[in-house]
Amino acid sequence: MARAATPQQMADYRAKLADYNAARAQYQVLATPYWAQVKAKRAARFAKRRTHHEITLEDYVLTQPPDYAGPKRPIDPSGPPKGPVPVVADFLRHAAEQFGFVPDQPADEIDFKRAYARIAAAAGLTRDQAVRVYGFEATGNGRYDVQAGLEFDKPGAIAITTALGYNQLLSTNSVELLAEQGRWLVETLKARMAEASGAKRAALEKKLAILEKMIAFARSVRDDWNLHEQHAGTPRGLGIHALNLDVDIGPLLQTQKLLTSVVFARQRGTTKPLTASELEMMNLTGDGNGYDMVAMPQDMREKVPTSNFFTQSGYEHNPVAQRNNTVAKLLAATDTVMDRESALSGAKDLAAAFGER
Repeated sequence: MARAATPQQMADYRAKLADYNAARAQYQVLATPYWAQVKAKRAARFAKRRTHHEITLEDYVLTQPPDYAGPKRPIDPSGPPKGPVPVVADFLRHAAEQFGFVPDQPADEIDFKRAYARIAAAAGLTRDQAVRVYGFEATGNGRYDVQAGLEFDKPGAIAITTALGYNQLLSTNSVELLAEQGRWLVETLKARMAEASGAKRAALEKKLAILEKMIAFARSVRDDWNLHEQHAGTPRGLGIHALNLDVDIGPLLQTQKLLTSVVFARQRGTTKPLTASELEMMNLTGDGNGYDMVAMPQDMREKVPTSNFFTQSGYEHNPVAQRNNTVAKLLAATDTVMDRESALSGAKDLAAAFGER
């Protein structure tokens, strides 16, 4: 429902909007050709990589994007109020209502860390990768149910996205992983069932039946991020996101989010393990753009602007990439955060869990 706005509020809004539109139009005279060049060079680089041609500095835009110094876009006072971002309680409610699913949440945080460490290590992730990405994404003390915006117990804190868990999966990530990796998840649970007995086997059998229903829903649309995002915002999609809270399935999803990037890089010829900050670049910008940075020699990293790996909108909404405006600076800033957060007790507990396998 639209909000009630007074004539004066609407007049002020229209005046501010006119100022904003004029400033943006003037800015776009410079920005449009810059971002068109970024897009064209990115497409050319990807084509060269597919044919195994060498990538050089000439394949990147080496100037920084123009700065926008005008006013921010004003908020329409008559528009519908923005609803709150769904939180863990919503994921749990939708899971129960839509699928009859209640996740097995751990009695103690260390139980989830041990389960995650066991699965991540078996999948080939290193302790350094897992611990440092956990520190960067979920803070060095983040619980298995930590959500973006609610990392710290502060008055008035609100969720800013659906990003959840050690590696901060969005609800769209959860839907996409079920659509793309459903077979692996099912086979993993079946293997555990074969080793279990009694009540645990019965619980896994019930969980498997629910998981298969969730996978069917995730696969009911074409494998496309935008379609998965639409799915993820529905009650059923939000219910699927509750899988991240389950001690059997959550670690699998959190692991697979990182493993997808590791496999992507390996398939393109990367033989040495990715550093945690390199892995985070793939997590941050997507596998294609992230690998574009990972494959770059150090001397090029110091010269190539981070704008080469974003769209205009994505870059303008990422102040970290703007402040650290070359690949080398962005990786160094990421490592600095990882160094700090990995020294906290939660990260140390996760590191120790890797040694308990």
